[in-house]
Formats: sequence, C-alpha cells, structure tokens
Amino acid sequence: QVQLVESGGGLVQAGGSLKLSCAASGRTFSSYAMGWFRQAPGKEREFVVAINWSGGSTYRANSVKGRFTISRDNAKNTVYLQMNSLNPEDTAVYYCAAGANGSRLGISSAYDYWGQGTQVTVSS
Repeated sequence: QVQLVESGGGLVQAGGSLKLSCAASGRTFSSYAMGWFRQAPGKEREFVVAINWSGGSTYRANSVKGRFTISRDNAKNTVYLQMNSLNPEDTAVYYCAAGANGSRLGISSAYDYWGQGTQVTVSS
C-alpha cells in the first residue's frame, strides 16, 4: 500500500544534469528500500541505483557509477536521483520502486511497488 509518483524528467543536452524526485505516500516509507530503474525503447528494464532503508548503503549499476547519485529524505517521504554528465544512452523512462525486503536490490523482483515513470531524453 505505497503509491509512488516520479517527477523531474525532461529534455536535456548531452553533458547536462537532471534531478528526479519520487514522492511516496502510504505506510512507513522509511522502512522501504528504494530503487530507480529505467527502460529504453526496445530494451529490457534496467537497474540504475538503489538505497537501503536507512540511507547508509547505496548500490549502482556500472553504467552510471560516478554520474548518478541516489538519496532519500525520509521526513519528506521522497527519494531523489541526481543525474550528471548525461549521455544519449541514458534516454529512457525512469521508474521509482519501493521494496520492503531490503536485499537483492539490483533486481526488479525485490520491489513491491512501482511508480508510473518519467521520461528522460538526452539529445546529442
């Protein structure tokens, strides 16, 4: 019983930055691990970044390491994805997800709730 709403997507030139937000409503947001996934046209859903319930541990796909940062503000029931040095290859619909388990966060099955996604388009 968690609802997730992403925002912050848009069009940006290569090398630019965007910050995505995921606002959660429902019970005990702070008890959930949070993750971001993305899906480009014609491709499988791909893990991007994740953060555990306390915010003390983060996990990143190799393709975004050093460029993307996940953070959370439990007081605001919000998780963020800061994206820097964007490439055209980053173009995708980005999805926020919440999982109660807190383990194996690099796979979609770890998550119980999903947002509707927000489009990120990076032009070259």
